[in-house]
Amino acid sequence: MTRKQKKLLLRILIACGLFAAVFVTEKLTDLNRFVYLGLYLIPYLTAGYDVLLKSARNISKGQVFDEMFLMAVATIGALVIGEYPESVFVMVFFQTGELFQNVAVGKSRRSISGLMDLRPDTATVVKDGIEEEVLPEEVCVGDTLLVRPGEKIPVDGVVSRGVSTVDTAALTGESVPADVGPGDALISGTVNMTGTLYYTASKEYGESTAAKILELVENSSMNKAKSEQFLTRFAKYYTPTVVIGAALLALIPSLITGDWKDWVYRALIFLVVSCPCALVISVPLSFFGGIGGASSKGILIKGANYLEALADVKTAVFDKTGTLTTGSFTVTDVAPAEGFTKEQVLSLAACAEYYSDHPIALSVDPSRIAVQFIGKSHSDRCAEALSQTSCRHLDSGERSHLWVPLEPRAQLS
Repeated sequence: MTRKQKKLLLRILIACGLFAAVFVTEKLTDLNRFVYLGLYLIPYLTAGYDVLLKSARNISKGQVFDEMFLMAVATIGALVIGEYPESVFVMVFFQTGELFQNVAVGKSRRSISGLMDLRPDTATVVKDGIEEEVLPEEVCVGDTLLVRPGEKIPVDGVVSRGVSTVDTAALTGESVPADVGPGDALISGTVNMTGTLYYTASKEYGESTAAKILELVENSSMNKAKSEQFLTRFAKYYTPTVVIGAALLALIPSLITGDWKDWVYRALIFLVVSCPCALVISVPLSFFGGIGGASSKGILIKGANYLEALADVKTAVFDKTGTLTTGSFTVTDVAPAEGFTKEQVLSLAACAEYYSDHPIALSVDPSRIAVQFIGKSHSDRCAEALSQTSCRHLDSGERSHLWVPLEPRAQLS
């Protein structure tokens, strides 16, 4: 919980403790009702002073019929007719609901922010050979930027110097890193992995890919579902109707019967029970909670309207690697041909793939290299390995790949 939420929780707990003390005092003593009113005002204001302030502030801005106004009218009315415990109860329960709502929304926001952690804190701009760290928003088109291994690309641009691999999984879902060199485009939000890159910014931060995606996520609550749009229109007319109905219920029967306390009490009950706050708040909160819950599982939903549309989906088509799978390969089984053991096949594969950084090559544990190969050069290991079985082997400098053996055959899966 945030500091503000912790303070609200503390206020609720203190208000509950004070209410219990005042309630017991009322049962054990016989004092003037104004004394009890003053005592009950202590837990009432402890729990809900901010509700009264917000209600007054909204009224001054012309926003009269909202949940703050309804709570203020209902609780102050209960105090006026002498129902002090009910007044405190309603305020405490309302604030408890607000606390749960704020905690749920905060958790959803953190899930979304964690999923879309694309924005680097700083960018390194190189001017006349001097490196300067600036905010991504301060980068201009045409600036030369330096990105070291492990750093995020701050803005979109084109590589001017250096060779590296870039992890684009956060944006594209592609688990295999992309090789980049001079003339290749870089997308903001991706991660430089292996080499140092110098590149020229082609867009300002606000126009870059990462900023556009973050803006889309932050404004996801603006894409309202049809049910949310209906509730917004519904509350606009329903809330004033409830307030007017409560006023008529308090006035007309009271003028006829003369029993003001009973009918005002009934009107306040009607006002609280008919309050649309739960309906108006719960539906948007449910959608936002759904978006946040999906984000915690690594699923980004652009808005409530898209979440609602999923209810009508009959068939889903997924990209496999990086979406349904992690893209991390492992050797699950070895089926050696006659005359070879599993350890021998793994040893030969590990020998040939020792210098390769291909994702499939990395799945072969280098510790599997047989003892007789340890300490020998890469070319010697490959020559000796090839002499032990008739394999087609491709040696391309730094990268070597063990292809499908011709005879006998060994299958890696």
